[in-house]
Amino acid sequence: MSLPDPPQSGLRAALSADGWKRRMALWGGAVAVAMVAIVFAKASDAAFLLFQRIIGHSLWWALLLTPGIFALLAWLTNGVLRPTRGSGIPQVIAALEKPEDHAFRATNLSLRVSAGKLLLTTLSLLGGASVGREGPTVHVGASLMYAFGRWFGFRDPRELSHFLLAGGAAGIAAAFNTPLAGIVFAIEELSGRFEHRFSGTLLTAVIVGGVVSLGILGNYTYFGRVATLLPLGQAWLAILLCGTVAGLAGGLFAKLVLLSMSGRPTWLGRLRSNHPVLLAAACGLVVVGLAAAFGNGAFGTGYEQARSLVQGHAVVGHEFGVMKLLANLASYVAGIPGGLFSPALAVGAGLGHNLSVVMPSVDPRAFVLLGMCAYLTGVTQAPLTSAVISLELTDTNGMLLPILATVLLARGVSGLVCHVPIYRGLAERLARVDVPRRDHVHEAPVSDK
Repeated sequence: MSLPDPPQSGLRAALSADGWKRRMALWGGAVAVAMVAIVFAKASDAAFLLFQRIIGHSLWWALLLTPGIFALLAWLTNGVLRPTRGSGIPQVIAALEKPEDHAFRATNLSLRVSAGKLLLTTLSLLGGASVGREGPTVHVGASLMYAFGRWFGFRDPRELSHFLLAGGAAGIAAAFNTPLAGIVFAIEELSGRFEHRFSGTLLTAVIVGGVVSLGILGNYTYFGRVATLLPLGQAWLAILLCGTVAGLAGGLFAKLVLLSMSGRPTWLGRLRSNHPVLLAAACGLVVVGLAAAFGNGAFGTGYEQARSLVQGHAVVGHEFGVMKLLANLASYVAGIPGGLFSPALAVGAGLGHNLSVVMPSVDPRAFVLLGMCAYLTGVTQAPLTSAVISLELTDTNGMLLPILATVLLARGVSGLVCHVPIYRGLAERLARVDVPRRDHVHEAPVSDK
């Protein structure tokens, strides 16, 4: 008995109606994710620019605007828009962990939640919150790709999980213009696994989204190209310094976030349960206080400050790293929509800038770059993603080995402080807390969302 010819069988599958339907859903979803990511980036930048213009007249405006918008966001996200809180990446991870839980996916991945995520994160930046847009872009990208999969008739939870992963990868790739980082992020952070059959789906989504972004925005490097090297020898002590200090700081930040989300200390847990709006307003006041004491770098993503440090012409002092860490912590404890990636890169850049004074013979930009990838690794405990993002953001292939060594060390140090990766811990808590809320939630058709 002769076996069917594998190449012909594969060709027939590729040319089948189901295969074309899958490709159309994937291509359409990838285009939609890229377009939404671009619009979201423009809207976020415009919102924060407006905030900067307002406080440019007087910082007293921030005393009214920041706590007020924090409080408004806490009130708006206390009902049906609750899934818009935080980064959005934990929602995607939790949805992937429980593929058969249609109610959870309907609650956290609906188009209503996606629209709310975009609008409320933009509002967060209008209020000067120390948050990023990359995590929300992953959330929205996964939701959009999931919706496209269902629109085209796919109902199998495993198949839809592939759409979720592809959407998340396209989201992070479009947000940073880092296609390779999008792929690594989906494998390392979102799924924790890699299937041969899935590889083409993931690559196609990132390529299509990248082409759309490239056609509209052009080819650019997020932080600009950085021409720096870290030669063998004494200069490699920079790896030990940055990996240990910045990795430890990132792990501490992640630990504090997870503790606060689980209601510790007790007084914070009671305040979050009984007076979430008041807590958010108080967190807004903390951000304003940090800005008044140390500079306006406390507000927003920290992109401008981080870019100046990466490029070697700092516009901030040595207080920036720690100050930005505290502002980011206050913004996340408030429970408002917004991500961690951009502020984490800014904090890491500031810490690297601080450590550069220890070894003045080494290019400070090398310290900044290593601090950036080490702190991001400490927060996320995703070393490969952190390394690839740092390389693609700065186009510094000559720093590949130092960066890989630094993120490996930072991952180990962070794990000593925070035993559970932050996104994984938040996803597990989200799945537990959400159980009683969705006893009567049923997955509606996509067209009704």
